[in-house]
Amino acid sequence: MDRVPVLRLGDVLLVSIQVDLEDRTVVALQEDLSERIAITGSHGVVIDISALEIVDSFVGRTLATIASISRVLDADTVIVGMRPAVAITLVELGVSLPGVRTALDIEKGLRIIERARGARLGAPVRRDGPDVAPETTTSS
Repeated sequence: MDRVPVLRLGDVLLVSIQVDLEDRTVVALQEDLSERIAITGSHGVVIDISALEIVDSFVGRTLATIASISRVLDADTVIVGMRPAVAITLVELGVSLPGVRTALDIEKGLRIIERARGARLGAPVRRDGPDVAPETTTSS
C-alpha cells in the first residue's frame, strides 16, 4: 500500500497527494495526519489534491472527516489544487466538505492558515500578497 507523505513546514503539515487514492490509502492518511497533528501541535493542514483527476464519494467524505478531526485537534484544514472536474464530481455525488477551506494553490492555502491562526490568537493579520487589497491608513 502506498503511504502519502506528510511534511512539516513550521506549524503546518503539508500533504501532497501524488498517487491514486485507494480506500486503504486514504484511511491511512487520516490516521497518519491525526497522529502527526497531535505529536507536532501543528495548527494547520494543507492538502494538495492537484494531481488527482478523480475523487469518489469515499475519498470526499474522508477529506471532510480529516478536516473535522483536525479542527478538534486545533488545526485548520485547507484543500488546494482542486480541479474543476473534481469539484463537479463532488457536487454531483452530494459530498459536502463542511469546515474545509479551499484555495487554488499551496501558497494561497498557507496564507489562509496564517490568517486563520492570527485571527484566532487576536494577532495582527499580515495582509499582503496578490489576493489581498492593500490597507490604507489616514493620519489625524
